[in-house]
Amino acid sequence: MFDTLTGRLGEVFDRLKRRGALSASDVDEALREIRVALLEADVALPVVKDFIEAVRARAVGEEVIRSVTPGQMVIKVVHDHLVEMLGADESGLNLAAAPPAAIMMVGLQGSGKTTSTAKIAVHLRDKLRKKALMASLDVRRPAAQQQLRTLGEQAGIATLPIVPLETPQMIAARAMDVGRREGYDVVLLDTAGRLHIDEELMKEAAAVRDAVRPVETLFVADALTGQDAVRAAEAFHEKVHVTGVVLTRVDGDGRGGAALSVRAVTGCPIKLMGTGERIDALEPFHPERIASRILGMGDVVSLVERAAETVEEEEAEKLAARIQKGQFDFDDFAQQLRQIRKMGGMGGIMGLLPGVGKIKNQMAAHNMDDRMLARQEAIILSMTPAERHNPKVFNGSRRRRIATGSGTTVQEVNRLIKQHQEMSRMMKKMGKMGKKGLMRSGMPGLMPPGGGMGGRGPF
Repeated sequence: MFDTLTGRLGEVFDRLKRRGALSASDVDEALREIRVALLEADVALPVVKDFIEAVRARAVGEEVIRSVTPGQMVIKVVHDHLVEMLGADESGLNLAAAPPAAIMMVGLQGSGKTTSTAKIAVHLRDKLRKKALMASLDVRRPAAQQQLRTLGEQAGIATLPIVPLETPQMIAARAMDVGRREGYDVVLLDTAGRLHIDEELMKEAAAVRDAVRPVETLFVADALTGQDAVRAAEAFHEKVHVTGVVLTRVDGDGRGGAALSVRAVTGCPIKLMGTGERIDALEPFHPERIASRILGMGDVVSLVERAAETVEEEEAEKLAARIQKGQFDFDDFAQQLRQIRKMGGMGGIMGLLPGVGKIKNQMAAHNMDDRMLARQEAIILSMTPAERHNPKVFNGSRRRRIATGSGTTVQEVNRLIKQHQEMSRMMKKMGKMGKKGLMRSGMPGLMPPGGGMGGRGPF
């Protein structure tokens, strides 16, 4: 998400930082480019105008122009106003109600509402230790109720049994009754959607709202639809009083205009965002962290949180012990590849690291993506246990056999073996530095010798 905008803003700020002293005309020129970048990212025109005016008021002041590092000061001003645009305060789900708290999901058909309902139920269970019941109120779309039930079965989340011929209000009332009797903390109500906004849809949503008095009415917006999502959010907010927004498919949206516009246009905070197809691919929306990502500053806090959730502590300690002994074989390498994929793949990790925009471009140029990680793991799995533990045994016939077994080429096998050799040397150096070796090395320690990508792998 925001890849296009991050790239354009990065170019603007690089030029500002190179100039040293800045004049008012320099700042005006940069603001014109920022305005174009925001419009190209599909940010709503009124939002862009307000943003540029607010930034100009601060950026052309004496404090910035006469600063020792005026370029950095302009970036700080832009960052601060981005945070304001996205919602200065983080806003989590409101569950302040006598159990069960009702959360009503609204939105247009195809926005990912049903999948988001299941994702939120998993989020409530895994992150907040809340027991959730899901109920589908969509009696018009064929198999809508069965879809939610299937998602519930896959995720281990309870769904309200389907009773034919009930109205949405009847289903909502029954869900709340079951929630009270069976001790659920939250009841998630997945309402019907339409391909477009109409009066009947709004009346139905308002009737359900009046019947259950939800603590949250969440509008589900597909980030890929850009300003259409913002307009739909505005219409729903006007009719049923939306309390928050859930952005879906943000991993497929390179522009980010919906995220930057919906908060400013509706006044409703973005509370959650879907970051992938997995049932657990849902993240809280942190305005300051998102602003930092947009400006290429990374989001190390989210990266650390993601690592803490996915890294097995016991396995990490075993690897650390092996590294201290100067040991790093292909089994360890395969474990690291799997870990990268669990943390969201190359794109997911690189998007959270500061100052890696150019590295991401190099990665793309050398086809370094999650498919490459899968191919590398296939090569390792095609090795015998002896080969994985002792790379010195590789000869031409072994390399040809591994390439055939993994569906790759001998050249790819050779690159992986060379990459492992480089990583082994790096691990030995880190082992000599002690437990803090990796922390001291930082990202440069993860790069191959020579600084370039060279198509040699993720490190």
